[in-house]
Amino acid sequence: MGRLIVEQILTADGFACGPDGELDFMRMPGPFDPTDPGQLDMLEHTEAILLGRTTYELFAAYWPDKTTDDEPMADHLNRLPKHVVTNTLAAAPWGSYSSAIVEHGEPRDTARRLKLHYAGDIVVWGSLQLAGALLQAELVERVRLRIVPILIGQGRTATPGLRHPRGLDLVEAEVLPAGHVTLTYDVR
Repeated sequence: MGRLIVEQILTADGFACGPDGELDFMRMPGPFDPTDPGQLDMLEHTEAILLGRTTYELFAAYWPDKTTDDEPMADHLNRLPKHVVTNTLAAAPWGSYSSAIVEHGEPRDTARRLKLHYAGDIVVWGSLQLAGALLQAELVERVRLRIVPILIGQGRTATPGLRHPRGLDLVEAEVLPAGHVTLTYDVR
């Protein structure tokens, strides 16, 4: 049975994006080091990616044209099977790679089915509504938070829709050269 991992990039004050979904904190002046050795290691054990529609659209506009020369994880990420939870898209192309599989219906049903289908890890990146719903449904085994050293003052949390607190046990903490901190937790 596969393990579901939610990974989020957050500001130091805990926001996953600005109030209107802005991600410009990742492009603000200062060192943003896209290389995260822990993330590359995680990808070695990943068998599939699960995304919400909005994050799929952001990823599909960026990743299919990247190579490992541009982004260390590009080749691996582009070749992995991708599933998109959406009730609005009919297709989910991924450049010259295999299209993502469109998953209609309830996110928790999709996640349960994928966990039975894949033996390795299934990673959810971004996809705030989806991440919150899967945590609420108690389907997530691990949470990985990458904290960017910037404060934005307001924005959206990483788990909207989570109505009941979920305890976390720290597995690993890693400080990256640019001042980012990656925290990995198992979900209780």
